[in-house]
Amino acid sequence: MSQSTEQTFRHNELGLTNEQAVEMYGMMVLARKFDERNMLLQRAGKINFHVSGIGQEVAQVAAAFALDRDNDYFLPYYRDYGFVLAVGMTVKELMLSVFAKAEDPNSGGRQMPGHFGSKRLRIVTGSSPVTTQVPHAVGIALAAKMKNKPIVSFVTFGEGSSNQGDFHEGCNFAGVHKLPVILMCENNQYAISVPVSKQLGGRVADRALGYGFPGYQVDGNDALEVFRVVKEARERAIAGEGPTLIEAMMYRLSPHSTSDNDLAYRTKEEVDENRAKDGIPKFRIYLEECGLWNEELEAELLARIRKMIDEATEYGDNAPFPAPESVLLHVYAEEGQ
Repeated sequence: MSQSTEQTFRHNELGLTNEQAVEMYGMMVLARKFDERNMLLQRAGKINFHVSGIGQEVAQVAAAFALDRDNDYFLPYYRDYGFVLAVGMTVKELMLSVFAKAEDPNSGGRQMPGHFGSKRLRIVTGSSPVTTQVPHAVGIALAAKMKNKPIVSFVTFGEGSSNQGDFHEGCNFAGVHKLPVILMCENNQYAISVPVSKQLGGRVADRALGYGFPGYQVDGNDALEVFRVVKEARERAIAGEGPTLIEAMMYRLSPHSTSDNDLAYRTKEEVDENRAKDGIPKFRIYLEECGLWNEELEAELLARIRKMIDEATEYGDNAPFPAPESVLLHVYAEEGQ
């Protein structure tokens, strides 16, 4: 790879090293391949259910790299495989969740896949009712402000969730108290089968103005632009300037879930048109233009990811299920706890 050591690129100007930019790309591809494997596992009858995030990985990974992955708190929603992988979850841990096994660190096999939780990584446990994570993120931000800690809470949700009361109550409280919380709407154009044209009369980003803080709409397929906006939002929060709402525009390329027939409400032509805008190959082209990537490195990456996912799949498939009596755990307080 011929590249001048003195040459700087857009990612360098934003504060990313060449190694970090390449790592970001690898994480996006890992998330995509993990997702695709789960679609196959469900269709093969090996797992019961999967909620896909194909088409949303670029914004998720870019946002994670813009945060303090050693100290911030994260409240992802159920499509955020790219995000949780980028902040430290392993493919093996996610596969244990997919197969609902006892070792699953998210919930011990209790929650459906996509309900992330990790005390080690400060990923706050999610719940099935959508948008409940927004007030939780605001509460964590309040605690950070009260304790004068230089951290933020980062929460994601879909555009359908932005119509829920939890979103508006969380935004209002965060705006009143100028809390260090970043709210990122992953606008993938569909709330299950309802298109955005029937969900919103305006832009999600513009709603922030009513609560006294800035909102930005960004191309969710542009990794570096998402990184820039989230990084600046974090800097604002740490400086005591309050919350930021980010609306990352993207498209859900896969069905809502493996229980969904998406072609009942959209056309194959529409999906194909948006597939051509996929941000992962766009970021690969960017890295190639920077002299940081090539076909040989791509082949090595894909082989490494395939091996990682194969091993995690085998482990998850063969791991033991929770013991039946474990259903009684964590229901009532136990002696010594």
